[in-house]
Amino acid sequence: MMNIRLAVAAALLCCGAAQAQNSVKLYGLVDMSAGSTKNPGGKAVKGAESGKLSTSYFGLTGSEDLGDGLSAFFTLDSFLRADVGNSGRFNGDGFWARNAFVGLGHKDYGSVKLGRNTTPLFVTTLVYNAFGDSFGYSPSIRQYFTSGTVSGDSGWSDSVLYTSPKFGGFGFGLIVAAGEGAGGRNWGANAGYSEGAFSASAVFQKVAKDGSATVPMDDTKTWQLAMSYDLSVAKLFGQFGKVDNLSTKRDYRLTSLGASVPMGSGKWLAQYGLISPSTGAKRKTFSFGYDHLMSKRTDLYAVYMSDKIDGLSSGASYSLGIRHRF
Repeated sequence: MMNIRLAVAAALLCCGAAQAQNSVKLYGLVDMSAGSTKNPGGKAVKGAESGKLSTSYFGLTGSEDLGDGLSAFFTLDSFLRADVGNSGRFNGDGFWARNAFVGLGHKDYGSVKLGRNTTPLFVTTLVYNAFGDSFGYSPSIRQYFTSGTVSGDSGWSDSVLYTSPKFGGFGFGLIVAAGEGAGGRNWGANAGYSEGAFSASAVFQKVAKDGSATVPMDDTKTWQLAMSYDLSVAKLFGQFGKVDNLSTKRDYRLTSLGASVPMGSGKWLAQYGLISPSTGAKRKTFSFGYDHLMSKRTDLYAVYMSDKIDGLSSGASYSLGIRHRF
């Protein structure tokens, strides 16, 4: 922990020294709420929690103009738990687990990032649902990344990520994570189109990396189709995907529909998600809430979620919280 503190202090000092050149920025988000969480088949736990609507984090990013449209850049992002004052999403999580990469970008040829990168599957899942990246309340995020369907994390270590420039609304990306003796190689690809009110994306990934000799991780293949349409009075979201577990020979179909409706100084949010496995119980999750914008950087929210797995007592959670960005 002492080494981590020294590293963060040195990074902040560098950030301060470079502010005059506008080349390095410190930023982040702190999300705290009070409420109750009851998972299917479990007991209700009441308390104050960090990161229910968005996972709290802070980060450093910087870039250098190399001329002729070329630039170099870096990003270091760290998750944090503001309720207990600890780093990471959980005990043992890497300090820079959100992002840790360096790369080159060109306005005509796209960008290449080397290090730990957020996966295209995670980005597509958060963009095309009303609750964004919420591990606490987004049915889409929860059913893809915390329900035993997709293996691997939302970010891949030892990876190379290429992101293309936009071609008339079209764009694509490729990611590969080297195996390095940790079970195998991960790779993924995505393509999307966004123009005006309409947006759509397709993404695929295969995961074989990050298992260990004592705790092997299941190999999985995942694809997802997603789209959104902004009607001004409401923004509609839809996702459909399939996860094939190559280790257990079990597969899952995931469907999600949602809407975001502007009202007053905020918006109503609703999202429904369904997991239909080839064998075993279905999971149905529905979240509903209101996000009130106090400013561009601060919002208050109230959210309720119903979470049901066939054969278990129903889960129900709610939170009243605040998010502040800096």
